[in-house]
Amino acid sequence: MTDPALPLWAEALIAALVLLGAAIALLGSLGLLRLKTYFERVHAPSIIATMGCWSIMHGTLLYFSLQGHGLAVHALMIALFVSITVPVTNIFLMRAALFRARRAGKDVPPSLSRTVAADERDS
Repeated sequence: MTDPALPLWAEALIAALVLLGAAIALLGSLGLLRLKTYFERVHAPSIIATMGCWSIMHGTLLYFSLQGHGLAVHALMIALFVSITVPVTNIFLMRAALFRARRAGKDVPPSLSRTVAADERDS
């Protein structure tokens, strides 16, 4: 059983979306390699996982929907899961890294909870 051929405009749009997602992933990977500290590098994988994933998801959604099997919701569900979990995981990893750096005595921004508490005592 062969799938019906897609129109040229659809193939071009799908290819452009997938290539855009791959280019974003490449740029994020280069940022991961190029940046020096953990606090700078942590943003690059987030860009890969969200922007690249959404671009590829749109291409996948378009491809499978145009194949005649109905709306391809599985691609949208994967992208939604990634877009929810990546920022939350990123926040937890940043907090753990800040906690560890503070405990090691490294030069990091002060805790906001301590700053707010000190400001309230001064008032």
